[in-house]
Amino acid sequence: MDFTVIIPARYAATRLPGKPLADLGGRPLLQWVHERALASGAARVVVATDDARIEAAARAFGAEVIMTSPDHRSGTDRIADAARQLGLPDDALVVNVQGDEPLMPPPLIRQVAGNLAAHPAADMATLSQRILTLSELASPHVVKVVCDREGYALYFSRALIPQPRDGMPEAEHLAQANPGWQRHIGIYAYRVGFLRAFVHWPPAALETTEMLEQLRALWNGARIHVAEACAPAPVGVDTPEDLVRLRERVAQRG
Repeated sequence: MDFTVIIPARYAATRLPGKPLADLGGRPLLQWVHERALASGAARVVVATDDARIEAAARAFGAEVIMTSPDHRSGTDRIADAARQLGLPDDALVVNVQGDEPLMPPPLIRQVAGNLAAHPAADMATLSQRILTLSELASPHVVKVVCDREGYALYFSRALIPQPRDGMPEAEHLAQANPGWQRHIGIYAYRVGFLRAFVHWPPAALETTEMLEQLRALWNGARIHVAEACAPAPVGVDTPEDLVRLRERVAQRG
């Protein structure tokens, strides 16, 4: 199975500007992501950016870089631009690994590519993991996903789905609940032909309400296969506080 990892990286993040170049254990955050992508067995790993500072830093640690338009509204648009510049065919598999996921386990990157390859009817593939705490279950920052019996996504939401009729479940029952609640892990695999179509669709009403881009795919009838992650997926870096906690974790591990 051949697949290409494209890492979208922009400098002007709203909550943490310059995030891809933030220092983590003496290396840029982006370098950590790149190393994990390489370890996944990808045939090719490419950083897609519109910023010269990120380009210079990525080339300094040996990454292949594609410069993309500064007008892209999302990482998916940037990935589609990079795929076009790379000349990837419609049936090529591309994995989107966000530039703020420095501890993403390499097996998950390979798993999501394999998930798409194993499901010809799917346009996209992604991963999830069981929610085991009430704080995660209630948080709008934790995206939930519900699927049909074959593992295809029915809906993604920041709300509690499915919503128990009789109120929140007891914490000790979460692990045994059937169906269990699943947290969506923000890693995607696409076929390039679908990716080209996706970026030409206008944002859907559901997407702009929930601020979840994958709802555009469901709105337009695309199928997203969801597999339960083969390893725990740590959360990414969204805020300065996240970066502080991650630095402490890395320092403790040496």
